[in-house]
Amino acid sequence: MRKLLIGTALAAITTAGSAMADGHSVSACLITKTDTNPFFVKMREGAEAAAAEAGITLRSYAGKIDGDHETQVAAIETCIADGASGILLTASDTSSIVGAVTQAREAGLLVIALDTPLDPVDAADATFATDNFLAGELIGKWAAAQLGDDAANARIALLDLAVSQPTVGVLRDQGFLQGFGIDLADPNVNGDEDDPRIVGNDITAGNEEGGRKAMENLLAVDPTINVVYTINEPAAAGAYEALKSIGRENDVLIVSVDGGCPGIQNIADGVIGATSQQYPLRMASLGIQAIAAYAADGSLPENTPGKDFFDTGVALVTDQPAEGVDSISVADGTDLCWG
Repeated sequence: MRKLLIGTALAAITTAGSAMADGHSVSACLITKTDTNPFFVKMREGAEAAAAEAGITLRSYAGKIDGDHETQVAAIETCIADGASGILLTASDTSSIVGAVTQAREAGLLVIALDTPLDPVDAADATFATDNFLAGELIGKWAAAQLGDDAANARIALLDLAVSQPTVGVLRDQGFLQGFGIDLADPNVNGDEDDPRIVGNDITAGNEEGGRKAMENLLAVDPTINVVYTINEPAAAGAYEALKSIGRENDVLIVSVDGGCPGIQNIADGVIGATSQQYPLRMASLGIQAIAAYAADGSLPENTPGKDFFDTGVALVTDQPAEGVDSISVADGTDLCWG
């Protein structure tokens, strides 16, 4: 399965024959939201391996915390000044970063958004990402199927990413709601739905402590919550700890997105019911190859047909498969985790 997924992705990217352009060495920048989240650690590993193979000098930068927009802008400015050929970027603030991205593109750099589309999406030259709406939709469908008729009376907590509502957070949240069977209001906004099953939204900053606090806040609103959507697996782990502290860890369904090795283990341990697995190492590897091709001959990456980004794949991981919802097992998810 790993070979099939990677082979499909590589077929859509023109491989650069050389990492040299006009006799000058090629350099690239990777700018992530943080350098501690395991998701971005894996992304950096993919970029480093691909850069070494292509003979590209890679410089990596990251915000201090998820949401640290200013540090990311400073990193873009440094990459421009250093004469980099391209930037791979996971933006903390997907609209405010556009000005700095525009400056980079005007300076001749190829800018590829990884995982998190910019707002608007065409502010970057390309986006290599999971179909985040589909990722949310898969866990929403699975959760609804698990509850069966009781889905009509669910009490749902939505643990989102940030107040700024970056695109990745909105897409996953809205995909989950649609998959669960809840009518969306504005699909570009979180928290404007009027379905009585929704207890509320809170933010987590994508980390365990944030997930714990957000879960505590929403339990204070309604202690009967029985379905929890989380933006990612660290937030899910925090939500689980909050539920465990009141003895409810075994009667609340938690779903998430990421599919990292710790998250897959959490499914095996009963912390998470299901997660949508994405592939950050592949995103970064293909991004570096695209920068190499651009430096060699000016070629630009192409989108997946019918989409406004290059789709790097997603798979629902669970050991409790639901009829009508495609999924892979925990064993398969462990083999693939973040590849």
